[in-house]
Amino acid sequence: MLERFLQNKKLDAAKLTAKKLLSARGESNAQSMAIKLIDCYEHLDKRSQTDFFNYLSSEFNPDPTLVVDAANRYNNERNESSLIHLFQTVEPPRQELLRRVNRAPAGTATILKMRQTLLSYLKDHPAFRAADSDMHHLLSSWFNPGFLELHQITWNSPAQLLEKIIEHESVHAIDGWDDLRRRLQPDRRCFAFFHPQLPGEPLIFVEVALVPSIAKDIGGLINKQAQVGEPKSFKAAIFYSISNCQPGLKGVSLGNFLIKRVAQKLIEEIPSLKIFSTLSPIPGFTQWLDAGAPLPEEKLSPAQMRKWQEAQKSLAVGSMGWAERIKTGWHPERCDEAEKAALMRLCSLYLMFKTPEPRGDAVGKFHLSNGATLHQINWAADLSKKGLQHSAGIMVNYLYELDKVEEQHEAFINKSVRYSRGVERLV
Repeated sequence: MLERFLQNKKLDAAKLTAKKLLSARGESNAQSMAIKLIDCYEHLDKRSQTDFFNYLSSEFNPDPTLVVDAANRYNNERNESSLIHLFQTVEPPRQELLRRVNRAPAGTATILKMRQTLLSYLKDHPAFRAADSDMHHLLSSWFNPGFLELHQITWNSPAQLLEKIIEHESVHAIDGWDDLRRRLQPDRRCFAFFHPQLPGEPLIFVEVALVPSIAKDIGGLINKQAQVGEPKSFKAAIFYSISNCQPGLKGVSLGNFLIKRVAQKLIEEIPSLKIFSTLSPIPGFTQWLDAGAPLPEEKLSPAQMRKWQEAQKSLAVGSMGWAERIKTGWHPERCDEAEKAALMRLCSLYLMFKTPEPRGDAVGKFHLSNGATLHQINWAADLSKKGLQHSAGIMVNYLYELDKVEEQHEAFINKSVRYSRGVERLV
């Protein structure tokens, strides 16, 4: 009872401070008021946080009457003054409140944490979407890649930073310091984006392997015992892992700029590099198989339709969930040729036709929307537990031909996937 009473007092203080911060008095004392609001917010429990977000979502919206008046004025006058007035009227006061919070020394970090928490509540509280939209809008401006700093992570980087790389690696887990040390040897690179307001905090990082040719399996790239390659052999840069470190930046586009900046930096450092490719997982593949391997049939040719149906029948799609297959001992190395061909065919069709759809493969969507080509599909490329569960051990190379990325980005926006003849032959 006492704890609830104290939480209600803290919640009331947070609400009052937010209201004062947005007032004229708050503008003149923005930093001290913002610091106080941050302190109030950080001492709220989950229930009080929910109440505070509800307050932000309901009390800091534009005035509907003023919005209608401003819209009518612009409709009647159609000049710069009425347009500016309309912009100012429709902007939620919540955005200005967040700008003032951002003026505090820890303001940017606090807003990131606030949005991370807010995102976890959205499913049960759809009314919070407007507040989330405002945060996303502001963070997209504040974390514009033009404001970010690109730094290489090396074995000599501060230990705290290296620990964060280990912690946030989300594609191929780093198994301790020896594993990290191998990933930072001369034939490997790791680059991260940083923001000036978050020193020492990586926003997103990418790991790159420098090798003689396009890699077909992940084992050789992340093997701690692998021999370090000779610089004269570096012909291909393989982007094999990209990890986001700040959940509060969900939906803020950073990865595409990171890959392109890193590619340009590598070209300057190592002129012998001619190939820029990924070795990527296919996290949605087996889930799609479990759903019956549906495809947009109107996009398939009669031959593709027939081969799709043959592969479904050969694999007995829908007869057993993929997790159950794994439990019964399924493994790529024990597959017969017919099952392998069916899986490779279905994987090709999935990436070619399902990726542009709203629920298409997230990794494929990311790289293809960046302007990459669906270049090569690799059997038994990731034999880890995660790789078998999510993509039947299959991995894919997306090829970045730097002179074609803009053209291919436009193609993908129009729901067209550019793929190689090698991928086409699998179908």
